[in-house]
Amino acid sequence: MNIGSLNQSVSLAIIFSGVFLWVGMLTGVWKYYQIRHSEQARAHYYVDIAHRSSLLYAPASLIISVLAFFSVWAEGLNFIFVLINLFFFSFSILSYVLHGWLKDTTNQFKQPHQMGRWKLPKWMLSSAMILLVIGELGATAGLLLGAIMGLNGF
Repeated sequence: MNIGSLNQSVSLAIIFSGVFLWVGMLTGVWKYYQIRHSEQARAHYYVDIAHRSSLLYAPASLIISVLAFFSVWAEGLNFIFVLINLFFFSFSILSYVLHGWLKDTTNQFKQPHQMGRWKLPKWMLSSAMILLVIGELGATAGLLLGAIMGLNGF
């Protein structure tokens, strides 16, 4: 296969898979550093979550790329579906990294919601989570349906 023939949506998802893997490796070093320098031999809760989520979003992004590759939808729609997923994957990892860096909480859902020394409005996290759920489920469902149709699954 000529790599130049891949659509932008597929290429972007593959690239982000590598980025998430790399971030997972970097946060793994950060996690190990914290473990070595902790009396309890543990990293901060959100450093651990940032590490694990990055490593899980890497193969998830590859799956997204495969779904986009086989999807029957127009490239523009596939690109939007991929972009929505990658945005929310990145948003999640970034929020975990920030909480790990700031060491401001071990439960981002605990009220009042904290981001460093700032208290966030109650509606902010709820709205972000609703958008994340709708965005990820909707965009993935769109790619999955397009791939099923492309693979003559129905």
